[in-house]
Amino acid sequence: MAKILVSSCLLGCKVRYNGSCMRVEDAHFKQLLEPHEIIPFCPEVSAGLPIPRVPAEIKSGEGTHVLQGKAKVVGIDGTDFTDYFYRGAQMALDKCLAEKISLAILTEASPSCGSALIYDGSHKGNKIAGAGVTAALLRENGITVCSQHDADRLLNEI
Repeated sequence: MAKILVSSCLLGCKVRYNGSCMRVEDAHFKQLLEPHEIIPFCPEVSAGLPIPRVPAEIKSGEGTHVLQGKAKVVGIDGTDFTDYFYRGAQMALDKCLAEKISLAILTEASPSCGSALIYDGSHKGNKIAGAGVTAALLRENGITVCSQHDADRLLNEI
């Protein structure tokens, strides 16, 4: 049995920017999680952002660029949320290190959790290849990061 960090919204917690969740009803996802210890985590809420909150996207880059100080996380209203997203990513890493977690299943396209896709910063619904801030920091520290769409593949690997 492994410990797996899982985005809280994928488990039905209403922590997204608009107060909704992204509960995954896929049988493979449930089968993947069932035998393991699940550690729910939302980097944005953990860092102190409220529910609901202004939708935010990474502007001029992706998560790695935010960590390097070369990009920012900006709300649709122009608010700079970079510090919250950085703090949430650090809190997720601290949790993984403290709990000896080596796998995180995070919400695709999120500016925190996207593992392969994120929104492009235009707030127009356009997605680009890239990772969110939390996904990037976890990967930089040797933690495997996948999305909810990887359940089929993961079933055969863990």
